[in-house]
Amino acid sequence: MAMTMTEKILARGAGLDSVTPGQLIKCRLDLVLANDITGPPAIQEFAKIGRPVFDPAKIALVPDHFTPNKDIKSAEMAKAVREFAARHGIVNYFEVGRMGIEHVLLPEVGLVAPGEIIIGADSHTCTYGALGAFATGVGSTDLAAAMATGETWFKVPSGIKVNLRGKPPRWVGGKDIILTLIGMIGVDGARYQSLEFAGEGVAALTMADRLTIANMAIEAGGKNGIFPVDEVTLKYLEGRVERPFTVVTADDDAVYEREIEIDLSALTPVVALPHLPENVKAVNTLPEITIDQVVIGSCTNGRIEDLAQAAEVFAHGGVHPRVRAIIIPGTQQVYLEAMQRGYIETFIKAGAVVSTPTCGPCLGGYMGILAAGERAVSTTNRNFRGRMGHVDSEVYLAGPAVAAASAICGRIASPEEVLA
Repeated sequence: MAMTMTEKILARGAGLDSVTPGQLIKCRLDLVLANDITGPPAIQEFAKIGRPVFDPAKIALVPDHFTPNKDIKSAEMAKAVREFAARHGIVNYFEVGRMGIEHVLLPEVGLVAPGEIIIGADSHTCTYGALGAFATGVGSTDLAAAMATGETWFKVPSGIKVNLRGKPPRWVGGKDIILTLIGMIGVDGARYQSLEFAGEGVAALTMADRLTIANMAIEAGGKNGIFPVDEVTLKYLEGRVERPFTVVTADDDAVYEREIEIDLSALTPVVALPHLPENVKAVNTLPEITIDQVVIGSCTNGRIEDLAQAAEVFAHGGVHPRVRAIIIPGTQQVYLEAMQRGYIETFIKAGAVVSTPTCGPCLGGYMGILAAGERAVSTTNRNFRGRMGHVDSEVYLAGPAVAAASAICGRIASPEEVLA
């Protein structure tokens, strides 16, 4: 029976020859993830089960949302995760100073690989589909059961095939591609479906592009996003993943609910206007929109390639006097590499502030909360009302080059305006 990539991975995880959309199955898991917000309630539920963790090497705990701790409550939540990790001998616990934003960190350290099944108590766990894995978010209660059993249940999603062709122009990256797709189908256009990316255009995308695109599959309502494994993937995995893994490919006659075509060469830098990621407009079509803050980072755009783009733009101008610019490297390794390449110096000389790795402002946590009436351009993944602060603030989603150019101009701007 012909199957998609997602169906093949789930079938193998369930010990079945094949699966079909809508089928309820139980799968063994390769990795279970929680953070400092979702971990504590999962730990409380886990305690009620009364058994040890299924495998201390297959659980990852990453305190990244409110760490370094912003207040007493966040300190207590991080303490609960820390003590649980010590009590159960969790191998992949990442303390402050060694941590990073979870969805940047886990691929970086080789904890996710092709063909694996990963769940996390965080909606952007779908990031790991960039490596040809099935990865999706779950609730804290499901996570608690998974930590005890190493299994969970799924309803097999139907698939949407996204055919990519051509090569993206300069300054068009993964963020522009996924925002363009969300603008086409809407925030519920792939509800409980698998977004499977294919076509010769995939080869033109960096791993950072793919991680960004897979990350925001959830913003289209998707159960997961997934890319085929190619030379770019395998090169990224070198030196990171030493264990055996299985590369899965979709059958040529696999059945998809719909197919979407995107010509990468026809794309331009875009911005998602408040208050939905589907409100997508080309930057060069916007009227003058003045801004108060720029955030460059997050699990969507906190990788070294993202900081490289921002640094290239900031090398041509300083932060506008009216604007606060906040740069957040995705991990300690990204921070170190950015420092070695001179990007941190570029940011500081431009008038930006550089933070330790944290989710921070993305979820309205800290390190960049907006007041009433303020506008921010952010490389994060959501711009719902009140997402980054006051309910009367506005968040405009963009890639790092547009964000940097906007910081310099004091309004939403394209990088071409700065580099002209």
